[in-house]
Amino acid sequence: MKILIVDDEALARKRVLMLLEETNLSSDIKECANGKEAISTIKEYRPDLIFLDVNLKDMTGFDVLKSIDFEPKPTVIFVTAYDSHAIKAFDFNAFDFLLKPFKDERFFKTIEKVRKLTHTERDLTFEKRFEELMKLHENNNQESRPSNKIPIKQGNKTILLNIQDIIYISASGYYAELITSNKKYLLRESLKNLDDVLDNEQFFRIHRSTIINLDFISEIIHSNYSEIDIKMTEGSLLHVSKSHKKDFLKKLGL
Repeated sequence: MKILIVDDEALARKRVLMLLEETNLSSDIKECANGKEAISTIKEYRPDLIFLDVNLKDMTGFDVLKSIDFEPKPTVIFVTAYDSHAIKAFDFNAFDFLLKPFKDERFFKTIEKVRKLTHTERDLTFEKRFEELMKLHENNNQESRPSNKIPIKQGNKTILLNIQDIIYISASGYYAELITSNKKYLLRESLKNLDDVLDNEQFFRIHRSTIINLDFISEIIHSNYSEIDIKMTEGSLLHVSKSHKKDFLKKLGL
């Protein structure tokens, strides 16, 4: 079986690879770190099975799927770190999925499902499932999140957090930590997704792992090495990466 792993996180690709080695699939395995590379590899390699990250740095996994125009169709398993609108499509059972961080048992269960699929079964259902999935994806993209609230699940309740109360957001594994003046909230969502939905007039990404609320900046601290840190009103000191420094200073008119 020819298998392709598409994920922009090297550790995520490595984990799937290691788990595959524990199965007895006869596999020829390739890896891709972005959507462009994946599309090219899919056309040339024509894999039987694809582990596909939903949120790649250059495009979405849905964009990659559009490039599959050959027979027999591959089996596609989404590997994703966010459980917002896309999970509606997964729950619809259009394709199988692994939600990061997933357990080994969940991975092996998915592999067993793959084993039972024949090429004929894949071909008969792929087009229909793909069309249904794309419709759901497009519809969900049109649904706007309430402009001033972020829903956060905590046990048997959901907290509606005022976006204006967020001082900054930092990455924490497959989660995001939302820091307010008196509490920290944990949300299963990538910083990329949050960066896409937050108002860019109020929020700014200063580092690959940090988004700040510009309204809560207290001080900008310049070091002797042309680096800058930001002190927030609640006391946190956050570093501005070199790649974001120019745009950040320009945003503040400095």
